[in-house]
Amino acid sequence: MAYVSMGEAHRRITEYLNRFYDAVSYQDGASLKFLLSLSSNSPSLLSLADALNVYQDANRLIKQSDKYSQLGEILVPLFRALQTYRLANLIDAYQSFEKASNAFIQEFRNWDSAWALEALYVVAYEIRILAEKADRELGSNGKPPEKLKAAGSFLMKVFGVLGKGTKRVGALYVTCQLFKVYFKLGTVNLCRSVIRSIETARIFDFEEFPKRDKVTYMYYTGRLEVFNENFPAADHKLSYALKNCNPYNEANIRMILKYLIPVKLSIGILPKDWLLEKYNLIEYRNVVQSLKRGDLRLLRQALTEHEDRFLRSGVYLVLEKLELQVYQRLLKKIYILQRQKDPIKAHQLKLEIIVKALKWLEIEMDLDEVECIVAILIYKNLVKGYFAHKSKVVVLSKQDPFPKLNGKPVNS
Repeated sequence: MAYVSMGEAHRRITEYLNRFYDAVSYQDGASLKFLLSLSSNSPSLLSLADALNVYQDANRLIKQSDKYSQLGEILVPLFRALQTYRLANLIDAYQSFEKASNAFIQEFRNWDSAWALEALYVVAYEIRILAEKADRELGSNGKPPEKLKAAGSFLMKVFGVLGKGTKRVGALYVTCQLFKVYFKLGTVNLCRSVIRSIETARIFDFEEFPKRDKVTYMYYTGRLEVFNENFPAADHKLSYALKNCNPYNEANIRMILKYLIPVKLSIGILPKDWLLEKYNLIEYRNVVQSLKRGDLRLLRQALTEHEDRFLRSGVYLVLEKLELQVYQRLLKKIYILQRQKDPIKAHQLKLEIIVKALKWLEIEMDLDEVECIVAILIYKNLVKGYFAHKSKVVVLSKQDPFPKLNGKPVNS
């Protein structure tokens, strides 16, 4: 921290106060948002924080001025937040910023137009980021993390002031910040009420929201559909996010594909290898190969090798359920080989042949277990046929014995 004289500190503080007052007076949202970007570590805010830690009487400057005191409810705790953030006291920084933010949304509620929407976005973003940092500090001190939960409650208040007029276009940005909070806390069930407001309330028209926010919204709601195993809806939402996101932002594309690929696999659509390579998603390579080959062993190896990663993403159970498609592919390969040897009897698959094929893959199963799996395949419409129980044979339909999913999920 560089040395700052008392006179220089006073100058920096006064300059900031004038800029803040002017931004509000002239409804200059672009300037105001930078004055609130606490965690941006911008040189001007860092130098202001240094000045505040030298000049301890900044609150008096605010309260004794007719001009600044109008915004004192925001500025006094905001200065405290800047000071404590610079000193890495993150719990205090969060509490002070939340106090300033509450005062800000009261003012925002009273402003007729949406001129300060960009500044409100910064407040919503900062409250989440500061809460995450404060919770890490609480955790390292052996205390229960609680600030992110508080940030979620605050963001619901922000959402509540965005239901009228031109301000309503900001609702989706705040919703996306709420999603990030709820996903981080593991309380995704709380997303439902906000989704209901966005998708059913007549005051909101989804198409009028900014493209950036629509992409983020579709990404998170797509992930929710993955958790609910509603794969057609997940496919629609994640595909929308992929199609409309910035094509040069490879990190975001990778985040979307991490969930879209398991969804596509579940409806029978396999990604190209170059895609997995380009976006560093090679953990899916053996999953895809297992589906192509009918190799159950390879699928299980892939799930074991990348278990932690798949569990963290919440796609492990989705990938595990691909076993049925792998069994289907295995039976189809056996059928193709039989058709080459004896076309007349190709549609009659002996269960013991399937047992031998699985044994070759180092998977031990008896006839009863294989019969049970084939029965499930028939029930799920992955195989068309019936059992000749006495001879332990599956009699396949002579027309389309292995129906393709064609972009539809396996029947539940």
